[in-house]
Amino acid sequence: MFAPVLLGVLARALTGQGLAITELDAGPLAAWARYDFYGLSAGFASRPGDQGRIAVSGAGGAVEGQPALRLEATAHFLVTPGAKTGVSPYGGIGVAYMGSRGRRGAGALVALVGVEATPGRRRGWFGELGLAGGLRVRLGVRWRHFPPWRS
Repeated sequence: MFAPVLLGVLARALTGQGLAITELDAGPLAAWARYDFYGLSAGFASRPGDQGRIAVSGAGGAVEGQPALRLEATAHFLVTPGAKTGVSPYGGIGVAYMGSRGRRGAGALVALVGVEATPGRRRGWFGELGLAGGLRVRLGVRWRHFPPWRS
């Protein structure tokens, strides 16, 4: 429960220095487990180092026709973070929480692999496949803000 808050505070502190690359993303998310979740997600991430990213995201959607919320906090390893062309793979681990009306909330560990287009540019698409209490798929677009000193 405290891990997403801790990662969010850490990401905010690092971006306050003006040295980190910050990212926003949005897109659909689906998770197939004991109770299937379908929704739209939005996220915030910080890349304080060369190949690492700390990300938090939230998704609103439905489980068995009832309103549901899914929260995630993950840490990613980027293989080619400065690529200005092509597709770059990444992997990550973290935690997730899902709750819905009429169902008791549950947490899960997250392990994921993903690909993103042009991580060294201001915008690009991404796709993730992972395990988090079941199979999880997330697609979307990332918008990045680079510090002024970075070319």
